[in-house]
Amino acid sequence: MSGTAESSRMSIVHGIPLADEPGLGPLTIPGYLRAVKDRYADREALVMRTPSGVERWTYAMLWSRSEEVARALIAAGVGKDNRVGILMSNRLEYLACLFGTALAGGVAVALSTFSTPTELEHLLQASATSILLFERQVVKQDFSAMLGQLEPQILSAAPGQIASSKFPFLRRLVMLASVTADAGEAATGAIERWSDFLAEGQEVPPALVDARAGTVTPGDAAVLFFSSGTTSLPKGILHAQRAVAVQWWRWPRIMSVTVPIRSWTGNGFFWSGNMSMVVGTALSTGGAVILQPIFQADDALDLMEKERVTMPVGRPHQWARLQESPRWATADLSSLHYVIQGTALAKHPSVHTDWVLCNAFGTTETLTIMTSFPSCTPADVRGDSHGEPLPGNVLKIVDPATGAVVPRGQRGEIAIKGPTLMLFYLGKPLDETLDDQGFFHTGDGGYVDEKGRLFWEGRLNDMIKTGGANVSPLEVDAVLATYPGVKRAQTVGVPHDTLSEMVVACIVPHDGVTLAEGPIRDFLRTHLASFKVPRAILFFREEEFAVTGSEKVKTAALRALAMERIKEGVV
Repeated sequence: MSGTAESSRMSIVHGIPLADEPGLGPLTIPGYLRAVKDRYADREALVMRTPSGVERWTYAMLWSRSEEVARALIAAGVGKDNRVGILMSNRLEYLACLFGTALAGGVAVALSTFSTPTELEHLLQASATSILLFERQVVKQDFSAMLGQLEPQILSAAPGQIASSKFPFLRRLVMLASVTADAGEAATGAIERWSDFLAEGQEVPPALVDARAGTVTPGDAAVLFFSSGTTSLPKGILHAQRAVAVQWWRWPRIMSVTVPIRSWTGNGFFWSGNMSMVVGTALSTGGAVILQPIFQADDALDLMEKERVTMPVGRPHQWARLQESPRWATADLSSLHYVIQGTALAKHPSVHTDWVLCNAFGTTETLTIMTSFPSCTPADVRGDSHGEPLPGNVLKIVDPATGAVVPRGQRGEIAIKGPTLMLFYLGKPLDETLDDQGFFHTGDGGYVDEKGRLFWEGRLNDMIKTGGANVSPLEVDAVLATYPGVKRAQTVGVPHDTLSEMVVACIVPHDGVTLAEGPIRDFLRTHLASFKVPRAILFFREEEFAVTGSEKVKTAALRALAMERIKEGVV
């Protein structure tokens, strides 16, 4: 049997060659920035509102500010592949630092502003950050104080004179004033002020930045992200320049966008999906990124209204908070067009759109999406699938126990390789990460149908096995999210004597809303097979849901809490 015929009946699917993908430009971060700057120089690229006013950067200004950061980094001694940590809220300088690091030849390290002292210590050590660019205070996190707590000598050493055995690669600490707090830019010990840092770069000629940027290749390291693990400390995931640029260029095509996008986000760029989607949809179309450093529901609605946002990029818990805002009912959100159907925003009385976002599948290891259909693909083509492999990608479904490719239609583990796959996990050799054909095994389950479409069913270790059948928590949660009054839902499996596991729905109601188990179960029976309907429905306060910094529910902790509730008979 030929290889083509064999692959047609087995669960292995190829995307078209990357070279055939329309809309791609330069495949490095410096090349990308130069291309969008040349195309859209005088257009508005970034907008940020603060208590002191509104700041707007054009594409030419974004280039200039990024070049300014690059010159300062070069003056500070940053060389090829040196790691530059970025620890700040969703603000203008974040993107200047991201682009500036690439222009200087370095690697940006995206650090979570939700980090505890223990987590920040781990991130700085694991990343080998040599210079840290950080915001003094984000919400209640005072990073100046936290760094001094982690390494007391920081408070007494001279600027640029850090010699820490705990952080052996760390040499410079540069602090920006907080966007939203009263904490200023006053420097302490080894901590330098942002203005002084930029001033150091004034003697570095722009031609040197251009020369360094010209040496950057698509295969060079670009950005280091950290996964937000629910059971362990985050692990570092290093991506190449090509991965970042491909996804930035790709997003407008996937979103079926033909006009400049004004994309809002209140989430940090230390999350790969946010950085990829927000920057790509806005800057690749000549649009603008509307920044909100810290998410606040009232302010978010105000921003969407006043800045005429067309694409909001957020998370379900944020949409729930928008609904609870006193401004919700009267906000003019008529500019919103690229809004996911079924969400609270799509149901707002002022929103009218026929845009349909197709399901997609991706991971931090693949720098977001790796399978999808373009938005507004007809339902008879996309079905309920999560798309087909994007250009350059190869997807296979394997038996988790043996690694063998399974026939089409049979469930197994999703494995992938392609141009946006990570370079490697920090500290882990590639031969311990990829199989002998170069595929990354995602730990997610699903199947491929005869048309080559992927159907994703969630994490294999989260799949609930009840009475001999598999239940995807994601499927149950998606239906629960449409029930009036449900603010957050997470379905888990708890041990059961005869079923192996029992399906249990854990729900946080909207403030002031009282929900009852019976009506919810009746609702679910009209949408789900009987074996998928939870046998128990538990109600919680939001603070009882243990979550990671990226708002992922810690399923193990929630499962234990559900088991305790059921054991005590408290439902």
